[in-house]
Amino acid sequence: MPQSSAHPAVIITTTPDLEAACARLAAHAFVTVDTEFLRETTFWPKLCVVQVASPEEAVVIDALAEGLDLTPLFELLRNEKVLKVFHAARQDIEIVWHLAGFIPAPLFDTQVAAMVLGYGDSIAYDQLVQRITNAHIDKSSRFTDWSKRPLTQAQINYAVSDVTHLRDVYLKLAASLEKRKRTHWVGDEMSILTSPDTYRQAPEDAWRRVSGRVRKPRDLAVLIEVAAWREREAQSKNVPRSRVLKDDAITEVALQAPDTPEKLAGIRMIPKGWERSRPALDLIEAVKVGLARDPATLPHQAPPRIASNGAGATVELLKVLLKMVAESQGVAAKVIATTDDLDMIADSDTADVPALHGWRRELFGEKALALKHGKLALAIERGRVAAISR
Repeated sequence: MPQSSAHPAVIITTTPDLEAACARLAAHAFVTVDTEFLRETTFWPKLCVVQVASPEEAVVIDALAEGLDLTPLFELLRNEKVLKVFHAARQDIEIVWHLAGFIPAPLFDTQVAAMVLGYGDSIAYDQLVQRITNAHIDKSSRFTDWSKRPLTQAQINYAVSDVTHLRDVYLKLAASLEKRKRTHWVGDEMSILTSPDTYRQAPEDAWRRVSGRVRKPRDLAVLIEVAAWREREAQSKNVPRSRVLKDDAITEVALQAPDTPEKLAGIRMIPKGWERSRPALDLIEAVKVGLARDPATLPHQAPPRIASNGAGATVELLKVLLKMVAESQGVAAKVIATTDDLDMIADSDTADVPALHGWRRELFGEKALALKHGKLALAIERGRVAAISR
């Protein structure tokens, strides 16, 4: 779609200009949105630029402009009459959640739609643009310093192209979804993106990111407290978690439970001399709280699943079936079922997994159960895998 000559792309640095632009944008059925931010040295992403386009114009909002109030933008993102189109929206939504405490709605993610339509797993934006519009996006500005002012013309051009090409991508994908009657499939896939739980950074839940090696109740109790301590430290100082303490160190502290500076110093991952610092003493207190915790208050952890005899071979057959169905239907395999789903289906016909519910069951789940019980066979026909009813 061409840019409107009445409203060419501009840099917005004042609240009145933002109000006027958002009023124009809100008159359309959809807008495309993208953000540029920095996060290498902070816990919270630092929003630098927001670019938004309607079918008639594109605007580049300088989020770092002195005195700029982003409220008009947030009102647009809240406006339920305007569909907000993103590509790989999770980090963009996280920024809005952190700054304004809400999730934009209604929402459309072109990466999700592309998976549903068979463009591959988590396709990159520039690849999707090229496949749909034959346009080439210059990515040279992608990893530039978006906090530096003034923005270069190359950065501005890059920001604008992100949302203007996204208009064409969205319209093409939306039409394909409608034609193939898969619009509701995208809605099903959006549940994680639109859940507030995805973006909450509660310290008491931080242990889930590093719990792989921790199984014993005592170790888990220490891990919960230590991971929560690190999360609070990282958030309060606005630094990455690894700047406080790396994941492998957190896990080792949970396993060894050092309750004195001397014991803490004995852990190889702990920097020399750090054990006497104020943060280290707070860490030791967190360890003690974990050691004193009643095991009955710990979250339930499902024990490692032990595959039954023959389950491994069944899973491999289910993988072949999944690949066959995905290719024949033009949809990314991971949208239909994950490896964990297949493991659980191999173990139980009534596994509570997405692959055995709704459109996924119709597309794949019924065939998976039939294959499992010998009512469906896989064969090679003309060089391709085919399913044969028995």
